This record gives sequence, C-alpha cells and structure tokens, in this order.
Amino acid sequence: MAQFISSFTINVPCYDAGLAFYVDVLGFELVEDIDLGGGKRWVLVKPAGAETAILLARAVGEPQEAAIGNQTGGRVGFFLHTDQFDIDHAEMVAKGVVFEETPRDEPYGKVAVWRDPFGNRWDLLQLCPK
Repeated sequence: MAQFISSFTINVPCYDAGLAFYVDVLGFELVEDIDLGGGKRWVLVKPAGAETAILLARAVGEPQEAAIGNQTGGRVGFFLHTDQFDIDHAEMVAKGVVFEETPRDEPYGKVAVWRDPFGNRWDLLQLCPK
C-alpha cells in the first residue's frame, strides 16, 4: 500500500481571510468548502496540479490563536515548489506577497523565503535537476 501526505493544517484567523490569500492572491484551487455547522467549515486548497492540500482551519481559543503564523516556531515550515521560479516570484511580488529576501542560489536549487499574511514562513523553491 502506498502512503502519502494528503493534507496539512494551517491555522487562520478566519476562513475567508485564508481563502482571500491562498485562492485570490496565490491562485490556489479551492478543493472543498463544506459547512460543518456551528461556524465550522472544512476548507481545502491546493496549488494547481498538486496532490497535497492545505486545510485552512479557523483558530478557536487562545492556544490555536497563539499558533497563527507560528506553527513551526519561527522556522520555514512550508515549501512551494515551482518549475518557473522567476515568473512565479515576479507574480507573487506584483500581488503583494512579502518576501524576506532576494532570491538566492543554493546547491539544491533557487529559493526565496516569503510570509503569508498570517506570519507563516514559506520557501518558494525551484530544485536543481538531478
């Protein structure tokens, strides 16, 4: 039996703010938005063509709210791979995505760190061919 990671959670202050950024700004696909009642929703988004999705979870209560933007203790915790780094980087900058640095070349590929509006740190990454 093959195993894979189907999704992971990012805490957001509200579902619509998460959708506004990940779908409207980044252009991710909305996979599902199901009302579960009581103000809770099942909201999945993913980059076009990706298999792994992000579950946007509305933070409820102090521990979850405190984790917004700090789910990985300040480290880069999420990696958006691309095969067209320069084009994607330019489009993201034009749409107001905040990059912490200029793109750099590393032995594994081209990379630049950016933040979503909630504070989560991401790498935009184009791997070197093997």
